[in-house]
Amino acid sequence: MPISAEETALLGMDDIELKNIQLQFPSARRFSGEGGCAEVRVRTDRGDIVVAVQGDRSKPAIITYHDLGLNYVCFQPFFNFVDMRALLENFCVYHVNAPGQEDGAPSLPEDYVYPTMDELANQLNYVLGHFGIKSFIGFGVGAGANILARFSLAHPQKVDALALINCTSSQAGWIEWAYQKMNSRSLKNRGMTQAVLDYLMWHHFGRFPEERNHDLTQMYRMYFTRNVNPTNLSLFIDAYVRRTDLGIARENDTIKVPVLNITGALSPHVDDTVTFNGRLNPNNSTWMKISDSGMVLEEQPAKISEAFRLFLQGEGYAVLALNQLYQRGRTASTPSVINI
Repeated sequence: MPISAEETALLGMDDIELKNIQLQFPSARRFSGEGGCAEVRVRTDRGDIVVAVQGDRSKPAIITYHDLGLNYVCFQPFFNFVDMRALLENFCVYHVNAPGQEDGAPSLPEDYVYPTMDELANQLNYVLGHFGIKSFIGFGVGAGANILARFSLAHPQKVDALALINCTSSQAGWIEWAYQKMNSRSLKNRGMTQAVLDYLMWHHFGRFPEERNHDLTQMYRMYFTRNVNPTNLSLFIDAYVRRTDLGIARENDTIKVPVLNITGALSPHVDDTVTFNGRLNPNNSTWMKISDSGMVLEEQPAKISEAFRLFLQGEGYAVLALNQLYQRGRTASTPSVINI
């Protein structure tokens, strides 16, 4: 049966739309080394750490720090997102990896004493010294957010602002301590077991992530299984579960720099961010709960990029230039809505 001209046009339109979607979002569902990152080994008092540098080093610095089970590659889909690529023409990003957490890392020596959370925070001084950074904007997730918060308390003059996702300000409770100790023991003795894998998925995505995005969750399951060094991760988990309380209070000493405090509505860490928010100065902090997501960087990159852009503009970073880049990067898309 011959196809009419109208049907041919409609089929052509569908084909174009599908191709546009495929080309526009290639990195949203896979890790990628693309993005111009150069890995640099930085010597510290507790051994070398790997820092991946993305951008022009003459520009203002953003330092990222990752969560448990991940490293700097977890930031690649987000920082390669179209809106962020436009925004980051004005910045240089330094992705810091915790000791032994980079891809392909060999197992740390048996006599190696893993740094505490405060010592991990102190390692950032070596990063600043190595690259000649005087101050930076911190961007951290989970354990990395806690590390950046600790650094800002010890060195407020070196931090311009903080964007923290799923940050906890208190020490581990008994339930978390028990689960994480079991995970650490399993990783040391048996590697990445199904129980540890399920816990990591819950830690990052909350409950039932497969119902929201099957491909994304499968990608992360595969990553945890194939790319993580179990021994090194067990040491990082031990350090995190032994963390001390940040010791801050809204009425007394608290974080002095501006803080963007973010969580996902489906994240298991919502209550931690609420507690953290209650200990921050309301005059220079904002709490945001992003709807329909647990792992906000992956599930809602447009909303996070917009929130981060507005946060930077609020701190006086090249408002006109950022607006022009943002509009150029979004092309024909519409603004996102952020649920607070």
